[in-house]
Amino acid sequence: MTLFVNSIFAQTPEEKLKNMNIVLPAPSSPVANYVKYVRTGNLIFLSGHGPSKADGSYITGKLGRDLSIEEGYAAAKQTGISLLSTLKNAVGDLSKVKRIVKVLGMVNGTDSFTDQPKVINGFSDLMVAVFGDKGKHARSAVGMASLPMNMAVEIEMIVEVED
Repeated sequence: MTLFVNSIFAQTPEEKLKNMNIVLPAPSSPVANYVKYVRTGNLIFLSGHGPSKADGSYITGKLGRDLSIEEGYAAAKQTGISLLSTLKNAVGDLSKVKRIVKVLGMVNGTDSFTDQPKVINGFSDLMVAVFGDKGKHARSAVGMASLPMNMAVEIEMIVEVED
């Protein structure tokens, strides 16, 4: 009975996004000479994405000076939304995701800023909310002296998908 009830109420990743009032934007174009993702076998390697806003600009600034941990968390979540947009473009349906495998989260912070994991949790929490246990991943959260265009965060990920 429990399996039957759970299957009735199971939601797809897209339904979960809709319930969170998250609309995936159209994937952006690369800002230099690279591609947004590469697929090899059942793995998709997504290039670093930043916290792009609806107008195409980025959430910018250094954590520990210009932005609070909460603002950095929101920037990491926004970056996750951008990555999901590219991932959906790559696979067509987010239900094909078997696992978010590995994540590298880079935080633009001051020399004394040491709360990178708290910032990148904005991304990680989103992946778990969208994919459940499939969204739990291995992760590095590191500080950077600077990031392109002064972005607050940049995140790349590796995803396993179904054939």
